[in-house]
Amino acid sequence: MPRKETKPDPQNQLRIKARACERLIKEAAYYEQELVENENKLQKMRDEKRDPYDIKKFEEVVGESRMMIPDSYCRRDKALGDLKEFVSKLEKEGEVAGDFEWMVKAKIMLKENGYGGDAKSEGGLCDERKEGDVAVTEVDDLAEGEVF
Repeated sequence: MPRKETKPDPQNQLRIKARACERLIKEAAYYEQELVENENKLQKMRDEKRDPYDIKKFEEVVGESRMMIPDSYCRRDKALGDLKEFVSKLEKEGEVAGDFEWMVKAKIMLKENGYGGDAKSEGGLCDERKEGDVAVTEVDDLAEGEVF
């Protein structure tokens, strides 16, 4: 027996999106904090003139921490952008009361992270790609069996 298609509860969807944003905001802050702690620890290792191998390995750890920050910003900004769109949609449609707990939390979260007001203030960190990051290969002109 097929399941009845029901419209998703907008309040539940809002709660899920807001909690995901909370988690991603905390995650981004954690990665920033971790990087500072690891850089301090690396500097301490250098000052104490520890084994060069240990220092080299810990430099790799610091590099990995540094690489996680842009990715976490990207995921956070994407989630906040989705939340902003969803909140705007709900306000237009009037499906969720403005004083609903998660609507209030979502608006505060958006404002604290620069997504408040009428201006489009999204970070854009995810969309910034430098030329040369991705190689485009035209496959339309290739003959059958030709390797690109």
